[in-house]
Amino acid sequence: MHSRWACFVLPLLVAWPSDVRAVDPVLPGGPVWEIESLEPGEFDYNLDEGLVILNDRFRITFEEQGERAFIIADRGRLDQATGEIFVEGSVTLQNQDRVVTAERLVYNFQTRAMQTNNFRAGQAPFFIEGTNIKGDATSNRYSADGAWLTTDDRSDPVLRIRTRHLSIVPGKVVEARGATLYAGKVPLFYFPYYRRRLDQPPSQWSLTPGYRSRYGLFFEGSYNWHLSERLDGEVHLDYRARRGWAGGLDADYDLGQAGSGEASVYLLDDRDPTAGAGRRSRDADFSDRNNRHRLSLYHSVNIQPSLTAKLVLQDQSDAFVNRDFFESQFRRNPQPASYVELAKHWRNFSVSLLVQPQVDDFYQTVERLPEIRLSGLRQRLGVTPVFYESESSVGYFEFRPATTELGLHNYEAFRADTHQQLLLPRTYLGWLNVTPHAGVRLTHYGATSGGDPALDQAGGMDRSVFNTGVELSFKASSTWANASSGLLDVDGLRHIVQPLANYIYVPEPDRRPWELPQFDRELQTLRLRPVDFPDYNSIDSIDSRNVVRLGIRNRLQTKRNGQLDDLLNWELFTDWRLETNGGEARFNDIYSDLEVKPRSWLLLGSEVRFDPNDRLLNEANHTISLLPNDRWSWTVGHRYLRDLSPDELRERYPYDPFFSQQIDTDWRWGNDLLFSRVYYRLNEEWGFRMIHQFEASDGTMEEQSYGVFRDFSSATAGLRFRLRNHRSGKNDFSVNLVFSLKAMPSKGLGDDSNRLETRLFR
Repeated sequence: MHSRWACFVLPLLVAWPSDVRAVDPVLPGGPVWEIESLEPGEFDYNLDEGLVILNDRFRITFEEQGERAFIIADRGRLDQATGEIFVEGSVTLQNQDRVVTAERLVYNFQTRAMQTNNFRAGQAPFFIEGTNIKGDATSNRYSADGAWLTTDDRSDPVLRIRTRHLSIVPGKVVEARGATLYAGKVPLFYFPYYRRRLDQPPSQWSLTPGYRSRYGLFFEGSYNWHLSERLDGEVHLDYRARRGWAGGLDADYDLGQAGSGEASVYLLDDRDPTAGAGRRSRDADFSDRNNRHRLSLYHSVNIQPSLTAKLVLQDQSDAFVNRDFFESQFRRNPQPASYVELAKHWRNFSVSLLVQPQVDDFYQTVERLPEIRLSGLRQRLGVTPVFYESESSVGYFEFRPATTELGLHNYEAFRADTHQQLLLPRTYLGWLNVTPHAGVRLTHYGATSGGDPALDQAGGMDRSVFNTGVELSFKASSTWANASSGLLDVDGLRHIVQPLANYIYVPEPDRRPWELPQFDRELQTLRLRPVDFPDYNSIDSIDSRNVVRLGIRNRLQTKRNGQLDDLLNWELFTDWRLETNGGEARFNDIYSDLEVKPRSWLLLGSEVRFDPNDRLLNEANHTISLLPNDRWSWTVGHRYLRDLSPDELRERYPYDPFFSQQIDTDWRWGNDLLFSRVYYRLNEEWGFRMIHQFEASDGTMEEQSYGVFRDFSSATAGLRFRLRNHRSGKNDFSVNLVFSLKAMPSKGLGDDSNRLETRLFR
C-alpha cells in the first residue's frame, strides 16, 4: 500500500482502502508514532511480515519519556513486532534537549535502546563526536569510543577533550577515561579520569579585572563551589588599589526539615571609605575605617504545611557599604530591615508573630518587640448573605530614628488595635455589583514615653474610629469576531469596560493623628493610596474621611498566535473629597495608567498624574519598547516629576515631621529625565549594549554605559564602560572585563542587554 502520509495501528487487523490517509497509531505495549514522507515518493508496509519499508526521505514522530521526538532519514526499515527501526542516510534523532546525527542508526521504540557508528550528538551543555555509541533506557546509560567532548556549540570548537571511552547518564553525569584537553590541535593537559555532574552547578574560578575612579585598579575574584545538593556557595577575594583588600563568603544551604536559606559575610579593610560620591559620604562617621563589613542571613522553615518561620538578618558597618560595593542590592533595597516572623494559616484566619529590632542605628526603625497580628479573611457568616473580615494586632513598639536624624526623638508605647467589618455584597439587575460595608476600629495606647514631650502620656489613651461606605461596579463587554487588521496584528476584538465608585465615610476620630505616637504612619508616595479598610493600614494616621473614589478600567483584547493578548489596557482613577482636611484640595490628582501593544513586539506605556484643581501636570512617565527579534531591542522613555521647593513640600505635608526632616537645601524633588536602552547583536560573535540617562532640567548626563560582548567559541567575554555624574565631587568612571566559559557562564551574550541598572559591580 502506498501513501504519502500514514499513521499505523499495530497489529493491523484489516486491509485499509487506498484512500485512507491516517489511522490512529497504537503499538501494543509501545509508543504512538506518525510517519511522514518529506519528498514526493512512496513507502510500503507488509501485513504478513509486519515490516514498513521507507524508500524516500521521511520523518517519524513519537513520544519518548513524555516528550515528542522524531527521526529523519533517507531510508529505513521498521519492524512492527519488535518496535525496532533501522535507518540510514543523513540521520537525525532529536528530542527537546538532545540531538544525534549519524549515517546509520538502530533505535528501538519500546526499550529506547540505540546503536550507531560515527555520530555527532548534543545535550546541553556538552556536544560529542565519536564512534560506536550504545545505550538503552533500562540502564539509562550511553557509551561511546574515540569521542571528542566540548562545550562549544559550533562545528570548529576551540577547547575540546579527546577521550578513549566516554560514558553518559543523560542529565546526570559524564565520565571520560584517558582524556586529553586540546586548544585547537594543541594538547594542553591529560586527565586519566574526568567526571562531570550535569545535574549540579560546576565549581569554577572567576576573575573580573577593571578600573573605577572610586576604587582605582581592581580585581574581583571568586570561586563558586558545590559540596552537595544541599550546600553550595561562592568565595570572594577582591583587591582595589585605592581601597585595599576585601573578602567574603556566600552560602546557600538546605537543612531538610530544619529549613533552608542563604548566608553571606563580606569584610573590608577600607583605606579610603570617604571616596563615595556626595556630601553625605564625606560627613559620615568612618572612625572604624579598618572594619567595614556586610552581613546577611535569610532562613525559612516550614514547621508544618500551614506553619512557617522566617529569619532575616541584615547588618552593615555603615549606611554606605552596600552603595559602595553592592550597588545592585542597594538599588533594590537602600535600607534593609532585620526581623523574625512566625506565621500560621487556616482556611479563613491567619496569625503571625513579628519581632523587628533596630540592628543598625543609622537606619530609622520602628521596633516591634513583638507584634502579634490576627487576620480574618473575608468570609460568609453562616447561611446569611452577610460577610465578615477583621484585622487585629497587639504589640510593644519603639520608634528609633537614625543617628543622623537630629530633629527626631525616640518614643515607645504598647498598642492594641482591632478592626471589625461587615459587608453585604449584592448583585442587582444581573449586572450591578453593590457592596455596602460598615466597620469599627478600637485602638488602645499604653503609657507613652520618650524624648518628645508632646507624646508623653503617663496614663495611656484610647481611640475609636467608625467607618462605612458602599462600593459599586459593573462589567460590560462587546465582541467583534470578524475585526481584523494586518497593520495592528488584530484577529477579532473584545472590549471590556469596568466602571467603579467606592464611597468611604470616616467621621473625625476622638484622637487626631498628631496626638498619637506614629508607628504605622502614612508614608509619602507618588501613587494612589487605598481609601478603604483594611487595605489602608496606616493605623496611627487615620483621620476623618468623606471621599468617593471614581475609576474606570478599559481593556481591548485580540488573538495573536492563537492566544489572547491585550491590545490596550487603560485605567483612570481619582478621589472626589466631599470634605477636605488640611493641605487637601477638593479633587485628588487624576491617575492614568495606559499600556498599548500595537504589535506583539511593540509596547507603549504611559503613567500620568494630573492636578485638575490647578491644572498642572504633576507626573508623567512614558516608555516605548521595541523587541522585534533576538537581534536587537530598544527602549526609550521620559520621566517627569514637577519640581517643588522645600517650602512647598512642607506646606503640602504639614503633619509629617519624618518627611520634612529629610528636606534640606540639597533636596531634589523634580525630574525631567530621558533614558534609552539599546541592545544590538551584530552577528553570531559580537553584541553591543548602550544605556543613557539624561536629566533635562539641568542638562546633566547622569549616566552613560556601553558594553561590547564577544563570543569566543567556547567562552564569552564582555567589556563594559560606565560614566556617572553625581553633581557633587568627581564623576564616577568605571571599566571592567567579564570572561566566562559557555558551560559555566557568569554572564551570557546579551543577558543584561535591556537593564537600566547595569551590573558592573555586585
